[in-house]
Amino acid sequence: MSKNSNNGNHPERDQYFKDRAGTDDARFHVVPHDEEGWAVKTEGEDKPDYKTKSKSEAVKEAKRMAEEACTMVIIHDEDGKIEEQYNFQS
Repeated sequence: MSKNSNNGNHPERDQYFKDRAGTDDARFHVVPHDEEGWAVKTEGEDKPDYKTKSKSEAVKEAKRMAEEACTMVIIHDEDGKIEEQYNFQS
């Protein structure tokens, strides 16, 4: 089995996000959620900050939240790959 298999076990990445959780460096991610929905999640947090059926609505809310927090938004596609980023850092 390949070392880079997609089994969800990424301890270094998970620790990176955990270290940023609750800090000013935490970024907002727009990610697929449930069957046909989208969510805005703060890095390192399991529970979504915002849920909707519409990706565009999730992006809009994530941008608002990131602008208010002076951080970044990272938009993921349906497969979880990074699609776009928006920087609201001062």
